[in-house]
Amino acid sequence: MIIVPVKDGENIERALKKFKRKFEKTGIVKELRARQQYDKPSVLKRLKMEHAIYVQQLRANEE
Repeated sequence: MIIVPVKDGENIERALKKFKRKFEKTGIVKELRARQQYDKPSVLKRLKMEHAIYVQQLRANEE
């Protein structure tokens, strides 16, 4: 359960933004979308490899 303490006089939009940030960090929405359909292990492995290559290229470009 996500709890967002709201101080007196704090803007409701700011509290809502805090809630959304905490909710996003939990990864619930990402997991829910992943469970809506079955992905073959070979597809997951390929996506993982593609992501790893992408990250390596980004880090190589930074240097």
